[in-house]
Amino acid sequence: MTKKLLIFVSGAVLTLGACAKHDNANEAANGTDVNVAADNGTNAAVALSPTSAQGFANTAAASDRFEIESSKLAEASASSAAVKKFATQMISAHTASTAKLKGTAEGLSPAVTPDDTLSAEQQATLDSLKGLNGAAFDTAYAEAQVNAHRAALDALKNYAVSGDNAQLKALASGMVPTVTAHLNLAKGLK
Repeated sequence: MTKKLLIFVSGAVLTLGACAKHDNANEAANGTDVNVAADNGTNAAVALSPTSAQGFANTAAASDRFEIESSKLAEASASSAAVKKFATQMISAHTASTAKLKGTAEGLSPAVTPDDTLSAEQQATLDSLKGLNGAAFDTAYAEAQVNAHRAALDALKNYAVSGDNAQLKALASGMVPTVTAHLNLAKGLK
């Protein structure tokens, strides 16, 4: 493992921990329920899974935005054809996912407006990717995609079971197979 990658991964884990504490405080202040779930035992990271319609919409929108922005970087900075192909697929899939989320959210009563503001962890990861290119970028991007898709999958599964809105629960449940497929593809990039 290169020194840059080790620093990147360590920073992402620390940022995630800080982000989790910050988001938990925000959710508590907003009166929304937050379930904390371990990340399949693969690391000590904690994934936040809001159960309110607004919290879920924000989490899903930010996830899509992270995927699109990081994948645009991959199209420009990756050296691997497989990484570039994956990035193009992610831009297309997450653009469609965003449209589906917005359409569902607008139809709710009361309507929900997804906020795609990136979490501190997502922004830190995106910023660290901006400083890389070639093989170093490929490795860091693949790792970021695995982590992002694991977190998204955890949030979707949790909301599908514990969410407070039937339409968004159906949307979350319907997205699980696609996100699982993306996770498996991302794992194959490593």
